[in-house]
Amino acid sequence: MTSAFASALDALFADAHLARDIVYIAEGGAPSLVRAILRRPDDVTSFGEARIWSESIRLDLRLSEVANPRPGDRIEIDGEAFLIQGEPVRDRERLVWNVDLRPA
Repeated sequence: MTSAFASALDALFADAHLARDIVYIAEGGAPSLVRAILRRPDDVTSFGEARIWSESIRLDLRLSEVANPRPGDRIEIDGEAFLIQGEPVRDRERLVWNVDLRPA
């Protein structure tokens, strides 16, 4: 039985305004087309008295499509290549991976 959260999540990932197709390539694996919700927030990090602004690239992946993303796995978005940086984190319901990216 599918939970209400999973059903709602499927609807969000199917929405063309929120999610998009990306290519996911696990290290040593074959490329696969998956849906992702892309976020590019600005990060402000404090360093002593200074505040440093930087762009970041994050995306959400469904656990049902990507079971075990790992640092170093490759993601291609509109022909631009990125690598997963750091350990991906699952949401509370364990349905979505939150992944930080860096340019490849």
